[in-house]
Amino acid sequence: MARLFGTDGVRGLANKDITAELALDLSVAVAHELSGQGAFGGHRSTAVVGRDPRASGEFLSMAVMAGLASAGVDVLDAGVLPTPAIAYLTQRMNAEMGAMLSASHNAMPDNGLKFFARGGHKLPDEIEDRISGRLGSAWERPTGPAVGRIRPFPRGAEFYIEHLLTAVPGRLDGLRVVIDGAHGAASVVGPEVFRRAGATVDVIGGEPDGLNINDGYGSTHVAQLQEAVRLRGADMGVAFDGDADRCLAVDAHGHEVDGDQIMAILALSMREQGRLAQDTLVATVMSNLGLIQAMQAQGIHVVQTAVGDRYVLEEMRARGYSLGGEQSGHVIMLEHGTTGDGVLTALALAQRVVSSGTPLHELAAVMTRLPQVLVNVRGVDKNRVDSDEAVQADVAAVGQELGGQGRVLLRKSGTEPVVRVMVEADTEERAREYADRLASVVSERLSLHA
Repeated sequence: MARLFGTDGVRGLANKDITAELALDLSVAVAHELSGQGAFGGHRSTAVVGRDPRASGEFLSMAVMAGLASAGVDVLDAGVLPTPAIAYLTQRMNAEMGAMLSASHNAMPDNGLKFFARGGHKLPDEIEDRISGRLGSAWERPTGPAVGRIRPFPRGAEFYIEHLLTAVPGRLDGLRVVIDGAHGAASVVGPEVFRRAGATVDVIGGEPDGLNINDGYGSTHVAQLQEAVRLRGADMGVAFDGDADRCLAVDAHGHEVDGDQIMAILALSMREQGRLAQDTLVATVMSNLGLIQAMQAQGIHVVQTAVGDRYVLEEMRARGYSLGGEQSGHVIMLEHGTTGDGVLTALALAQRVVSSGTPLHELAAVMTRLPQVLVNVRGVDKNRVDSDEAVQADVAAVGQELGGQGRVLLRKSGTEPVVRVMVEADTEERAREYADRLASVVSERLSLHA
């Protein structure tokens, strides 16, 4: 049986895969698992609940709050806020759990449920599995004054804004920034933080109507931001995704600055300030080889993990590292947050531009991105990719031919019969040639229709 939880909560088509019934039942199971003794031991547990502005979040958040309250948990309804805000507020309010309704960068018809434990931490696999195992179990329902209460929590947004400005206290006076809110959860708080820090702010993608989240705007569609930065003569632009746990940037020339480049800039800044723990950056195996080479040249060690910000975070917490993230723009600054935070990342990046007096395109030039080609090979038995001798022999051969000028990565999709072939090389042509060659071998050897 497939796991209910994916790499970032439970996600699917709203009102078909992610139903009100599932949201309610899952929230009850979460309440029982995370409350400890909770309402059933005389202690009133608390949960902080938030959502992004997509339409389905309106009824799904009601179902989540109903489930939690029915299990005896008091609920603070924070409304529309970024995912990292809910993680922070779970910690700040000393709540036993937090819940976020969002499908991140997915299109509007999807939605999802993410849960946080005490301290604002994402749930490990074993806790998620125990929660799944509780679904449908009989339980003793509290009655009378033992049921949970649901209260609005409008102060949550202000608490989060204050937290960000305290974490990155430098002023941004004189800096002009275009902010793309993806018509998502940071459409209000993102621009407000930058304005309070002193920046001149232009906003695009900042008018959510419940249906337009991520639609042509945000970190997965940066063309609008690139054009806006150039037309308005801004110093830089930043783009969030729907729930604002990731951030990409654009320099004054309209060139994209991806998550790898942002991490490189912040790593050097934090080391300069004595805040880069063990002079180490944590990235995933999908980060560009150019990042590793640039950091090595600067005397910074790079630890790589499996794909997914949760694995980056696990490594950081286990080893005491302070900075990590993904090429997609999930950046974790562990001294200030327990998860990727797009607004925090954008604020720290802008502060580096101002404090260094260096334009973003010059800061980003610390690393040179090697051309990277990704080919998705569909309709294959992904579970044989690591054991097929012919596939592995060709991977080894390509790696040897590339030498130190590139690398090869074959990765199984977590949800589809797909193998992702990624090749980096010194030229786009070589990367494409090798990626197509390996994709052909994978397709031939592992085809489900052979």
